[in-house]
Amino acid sequence: MSPVRDDVVVVGRRHDPEDHRLRDFLTRTAQPHRWVEAGSGEADALLADLPADVALPVVRCGGETVTGATVERLVEAWAMTAPPARDHYELAVIGAGPAGLAAAVYAASDGLSTVVLERDVPGGQASHTSLIENFFGFPGGIGGAEIARLAGRQAEGFGAELSFLRPVVGSRFAPGERTTLELEGGLAVTADIVIAAPGMLWRRLEVEGVEELLGRGVYYGAGRSEARHCGGDDVVVVGAGNSAGQAVMDLGNAGARVRMAVRGEGLGATMSQYLVDRIAEHPLIDVQLRTEVVAVHAADDGTLAAVTLRHRDGATEQVPARALFLCIGGTPRTGWASHHGVATDAAGYLLTGPDLLRDGRRPDGWPLDRDPLHLETLVPGLFAAGDVRSGSTKRVAGAVGDGAAAVALAHRRLAELHGA
Repeated sequence: MSPVRDDVVVVGRRHDPEDHRLRDFLTRTAQPHRWVEAGSGEADALLADLPADVALPVVRCGGETVTGATVERLVEAWAMTAPPARDHYELAVIGAGPAGLAAAVYAASDGLSTVVLERDVPGGQASHTSLIENFFGFPGGIGGAEIARLAGRQAEGFGAELSFLRPVVGSRFAPGERTTLELEGGLAVTADIVIAAPGMLWRRLEVEGVEELLGRGVYYGAGRSEARHCGGDDVVVVGAGNSAGQAVMDLGNAGARVRMAVRGEGLGATMSQYLVDRIAEHPLIDVQLRTEVVAVHAADDGTLAAVTLRHRDGATEQVPARALFLCIGGTPRTGWASHHGVATDAAGYLLTGPDLLRDGRRPDGWPLDRDPLHLETLVPGLFAAGDVRSGSTKRVAGAVGDGAAAVALAHRRLAELHGA
């Protein structure tokens, strides 16, 4: 991961989806930046030395300028990531959330040749969270993106390679043989051991018009990159977990008037108590229980203008909303599992270790003369870690523990492969 840059300024359009994607990327990679809205006097002054029809957004950093900036163009211009340098690794980690990054730190520090392959940016869903206050060792809290940047730099310091915005698009697993991972762009690497930590996909809100308004006022996740722009606005947050709780606090503290739509009877069962207490005390946050979003409404310019809520008594209400943040959990990234004989539970999470046994017996087709190891899937040498694993705690610290434990088990499998 490239070092943090100083004095990054972005001139763009707040409600343009591609401009939002760039802003979100910078925020989720913990790259400080200043956003200047196109058309403002400040923006005109910043662009005065460029052609009048310059393509937006424009990113300026020191003497360097990227026009018509996209995530991909900026990554290339700043040399933020690179393809794997080797053809073969002892350990490949799929996913750079807390579990994958922890695995990389421990594997590389143990001397294993290690590569991390991530389809998005490091941090996983945690990178959307502005402040994790109950993460061990950080009494003042730490942002999810900041954890990811620090962990990524730490892993690289031990010799691991991090390759992000580079999804795995195909794979070949065979017991006792090297695993082949095919990457977007035609590259491929092999690995003795693979740790699957691909994390979660945001659960979609099945309401007509939501997809068309993505980046134009509708956002999945805690909206860390948007909170600073919402002061004085009416906004709606859907969800009842910690990510939703942190989102409403960020928005309220930025001066937004926040409605929190919760389908259930309360927050206590799904949210840390410290957040429940703070939300209850915040004058700009209105928690509405047994309430759901049933419609979204666009303004003439194509941005979000209002949402319709349905309350506990069945009555509906249209309320103004310049932004809608959807923090409604996720589904595991395991669509690939069934194609490779990897077992999942009914919800799609990867089954591992003791959960694969039936009445104490090893699963059919298991090729080894031992039980599957604690985090090992139905494919020997393929381990699962983090939120994607059945029975995981869905906490950052739990994911870190999974990553560390998976590496310890990987050493046992490597010893088997090497005949030790």
